[in-house]
Amino acid sequence: MQKKHLILAVLVTAIWGLNFPITKLGLAAVDPLLLTALRFTLAALPWVFFVKRPQIAIKWLAAYGLIFGVAMWALINLGIEMGVPPGTAALLIQFSAFFTMVWGVLLFREHLSLGQKLGLGLGVMGLISIIAASPGHGTTVGYGLLVVSAFSWSVGNIIIKQSRAREIFAFVVWASLFPPLPLLALTWLAHGSAPFVSVVSHVEWVALFSLLFQVYAATHFCYWGWNLLLREYPVSKVAPLSLLIPVFGVVGSMLILGHQVGVSEGVSMGVILLALVVGMLRWPRLLRSRT
Repeated sequence: MQKKHLILAVLVTAIWGLNFPITKLGLAAVDPLLLTALRFTLAALPWVFFVKRPQIAIKWLAAYGLIFGVAMWALINLGIEMGVPPGTAALLIQFSAFFTMVWGVLLFREHLSLGQKLGLGLGVMGLISIIAASPGHGTTVGYGLLVVSAFSWSVGNIIIKQSRAREIFAFVVWASLFPPLPLLALTWLAHGSAPFVSVVSHVEWVALFSLLFQVYAATHFCYWGWNLLLREYPVSKVAPLSLLIPVFGVVGSMLILGHQVGVSEGVSMGVILLALVVGMLRWPRLLRSRT
């Protein structure tokens, strides 16, 4: 990977990691589904009037928009609201790397290495230990939502590769048109008019900062950067870079929210990080030939 792309990858993962605790700040004042809807509304408007639609089929834009708006970020926000610590959420979303490996086997006839098999096993162990230590049913459901969102991210990675989009910023802007209406409808069905009235009558600067950070830093810049990397390099080479996201997410949660990582949670998180690292290793050819 070129040096400039490596720097871009570190910057993107740092912003994405910090986005988890910063999102938590917004969730203190705004309904999670509504916050997600506002995020993608501002990501799309007014930019679609100034940015030409990318030269790809509309089905790719719709699929990607619904995947990363509704099936990924809405579920992340719901999980955090249910009690999943932002740092832990940043870690669990990295299960997308394992799902992406599976997609490689199913769609591109790739073969899992010994390291990837060991990493997958360790990852499952770490996930089970985190869920087993869950303080309540709501948080357990939240963990489940985070795993589903990780799966959704892996699907989004495949959509990017299959669409062969070249105009990456335009792709992000136009794809952002599709999540708001379903999310607004789900917000109304779940809670009626209360979230809308609350967000209009109680505008807080912290929530506004959280929203703007999510739109311009975590969506416009980060998805442009991430999708550019996916365009230039194989999925299997880009996906492991997301390892840096939980590192920044945990540190950011401790600094911004004062989150304290307990021994049990810390061990489980360590196992999952180890799993991701093991899955990235290039094992000797001799070992691979014996699997």
